Amino acid sequence: MRCLLILCLAALALLPGAPALAQSAPAQSAPGKRLVLIDDDLIGLNGVPTLLLQAPDVEVLGITTTSGSVWRDTATAYGLRTLEILHRTDIPIVPGATYPLLNTQEATKRWEGLYGRLVFKGPWTDYWPGDTVQSHPGNASPEVVPTLPIGNPTTKASAEIAAAFLVRMVRAHPHQITLFATGPMTNVAIAQSLDPGFAANVKELVYMGGSLLPHQVLAGPSAEQFAREFVNTPRREFNIRWDPEAARIVAHAPWPKITMIPVDPSTGTQWTRDFLTSLKDAKTPLTDLLQTALEPGYPMWDEIAAMIWLNPEIVTRADALYVDFDTGQGASYGDTLSWIDAYRPHLGEQVQRVVLSIDRAAMEAAMRALYRRPLRH
Repeated sequence: MRCLLILCLAALALLPGAPALAQSAPAQSAPGKRLVLIDDDLIGLNGVPTLLLQAPDVEVLGITTTSGSVWRDTATAYGLRTLEILHRTDIPIVPGATYPLLNTQEATKRWEGLYGRLVFKGPWTDYWPGDTVQSHPGNASPEVVPTLPIGNPTTKASAEIAAAFLVRMVRAHPHQITLFATGPMTNVAIAQSLDPGFAANVKELVYMGGSLLPHQVLAGPSAEQFAREFVNTPRREFNIRWDPEAARIVAHAPWPKITMIPVDPSTGTQWTRDFLTSLKDAKTPLTDLLQTALEPGYPMWDEIAAMIWLNPEIVTRADALYVDFDTGQGASYGDTLSWIDAYRPHLGEQVQRVVLSIDRAAMEAAMRALYRRPLRH
C-alpha cells in the first residue's frame, strides 16, 4: 500500500497540466558540461556529490535523497548542508523514499531469526557483532534528524517527489544525463516504474552496490573489520540488501550503459590521516571541515564511483557480467547474482561493466586535486 501511494503521487506530478511540485527549478545546463543526477543516502561530506561538484567539467542538475545508511530526512539535511558549504545552493535537493518497496524492519528481524544477524542495517541497526570501528547509526524514528557534525542547514529541500524529478530531468535532457545511484535504489526503481522510457533515455547508470568476492587487501585492524563480513557472505552488500526489489527492477531496466561498482574494489581503499592532512594547506571551508568530518579507517566506498567516471584510467580490472539480485525470501535475499553470457538465465538481466579493482594511489591523487580546488563564490 505504501509503495502504491508513492507511485500514485509521483504519477500525478507527471500528468499533463499537473501543477509543478518543485519550489525551485535547477539552473540551466552550461554548454559543454557533462550532465549528472545523483541519487544518494547522503551522510557527511564524503561521497559522490562533493567530488562531482568540485569537478569543473560537470553540471549537477540535482540530488535526490533516500533512506539507507541513515533515514531520508537526515540524508536530506546532509545534502542541504553540503551544498551550503560548497556554495552551491542553486542545486535542488529533492527528498525521495523513506522506506524500501517491500522490505521492513520487522521482516528483517524475522529473517535474522532464521538465517543469522546482518552486520549493518542502516537506521534499523540494533546490534554490532563484536568489535567495530563504526559508530551506532540506528534511529527508530525517520522524522528525527540529529544535530549534524558538519552543522545544520538553513536552506530548504524541494517539495517535488524525487522519482518525478528524476523523470522530469531525464525527459528534459534525453540521452545526456549520467545517473549516479550510490545508495539503495528505491527512487530509481520508482522512476522506472512511472516511466518505462526513463532508463532508455539516461546516458549511463553508475551505481555503488552489490558484492562478488571481496577480500582484505590492506593491512591493519580497520581493513580487517570492513573485509571480514564478506568471508562467509561474499554476495551480500547493504545498498542492495536494504531494498532488493528496487535493485532488481533497476537491474532489468534497459539502460544504454551500466557501470557497477560492487564493494570489491573498496577493500583496497581507506581514508587515512595522511590523506586528510595533505588537504589542509588549501585552507578552504571544505578542506577545513574534512579534517574532522571524515573518520580514518573507513573504505572510500562511493568515492570510487565518482572517480572511475571522472578518471577511467584508475580502473585496473573490470569484467562484463550479467547481473541480477535475489528477491526470494530465503537465506540469499538481496544477494548479488552474476553470470557470463553463456550461463545467464535470459530473464531480463542486463550486461554491466563491473569494476573489480582500482589504482588507489592514482585515485587519491585525483581526489586530492578536486578537494583542493577553490570553492565557487
